[in-house]
Amino acid sequence: MLIGLCGGICAGKASIASYLIEAHQFTRLYLARTAAIPAVEKSASNVPVPVPAPSPNDAQFTFPDVDALLEFVTLRWQESWVTTDILDEHVVDVLLRRPFFLLISVDAPVTVRWQRFKNRCTAHKLTPPSLEAFVLRNDAHLFAPGTGLGALLQRAQLKLLNSTPSVSSLYNALQSLHLTDEARLRPSWDQYFMQLADLAAHRSNCMKRRVGCVVVREKRVISTGYNGTPRGMTNCNEGGCPRCNSASRAGADLSTCLCLHAEENALLEAGRDRIGETSILYCNTCPCLTCSVKITQVGISEVVYNQGYLVDKQTAAILAANGVRLRQFSPPREGLVDLSMSHAQEEQSETSDQEEEATKIGDIREILNNENFV
Repeated sequence: MLIGLCGGICAGKASIASYLIEAHQFTRLYLARTAAIPAVEKSASNVPVPVPAPSPNDAQFTFPDVDALLEFVTLRWQESWVTTDILDEHVVDVLLRRPFFLLISVDAPVTVRWQRFKNRCTAHKLTPPSLEAFVLRNDAHLFAPGTGLGALLQRAQLKLLNSTPSVSSLYNALQSLHLTDEARLRPSWDQYFMQLADLAAHRSNCMKRRVGCVVVREKRVISTGYNGTPRGMTNCNEGGCPRCNSASRAGADLSTCLCLHAEENALLEAGRDRIGETSILYCNTCPCLTCSVKITQVGISEVVYNQGYLVDKQTAAILAANGVRLRQFSPPREGLVDLSMSHAQEEQSETSDQEEEATKIGDIREILNNENFV
């Protein structure tokens, strides 16, 4: 795996690279810098602010261009590598040729990055630029036509917003993200079929909820479906289903709904003979009670879903009674992830665990102090 980190000055690229090195035994790779140092990396007097340089031991991991770096990693793709030298779109285009490359962007509020840059300037006894000057330099660095890094941030598979207050809190937030999960490079079968279900959901015309479904047998897609009005009728989003277009609350007046569910469409498309006893149904939303009855009737062996629904317990009971396995699968997080929120959630979870453990300890003491305990 090769992870490339891109982003503005003081967004936290080096800290994330250090986390991967320390926690997951990655090795850092460097590209020789040939372009001029951008103004955003300079002090108020236009003196470049020093950054940690590669050590003599890192000479073997410093490359003159991205092609040399790619050739090196290709021969060692099963090892773990990270670089922060993602400086332009050419570098990204070259690295994306390989299936082992993951691009992650890192960003932070400009005021947060300015404060971090001020601290860096102070550490080197240099006068930091004013906030106004830093913002102007930052805009030029990220959004200059043809050379700005802003376009790179949008190409990343995972986008991290790093406004965490310390390195330790950053590390804690990163730990919950599982950056090194191989499924980020090549999706697992569950992830692959769930993504197909999500894609099918985008064809939905139902005004209430977008739902997509895929029926699979022996890792081959048999059929797909999405919810909406039956063939030949006016689409739901064009007024075809009065119930869905009347703002009815969830679960109410279902008998008047004219929309077929995604699972129903997929099952009708496949037919019982094609489904067989080893088929798996993937749905981005847990099936409703009515669909669960039909799922058991056609012989589906397993149902995999992502998001919960109102009648999950009833659905689970129906499926369990007929020997159909039901499980939830949530793919690795993608898109924009706020690391400060991840850290806050992690702390809240730890607090809850501690409170639960304290409750358990209290219960155990009651048992031990009971005169009937032997």
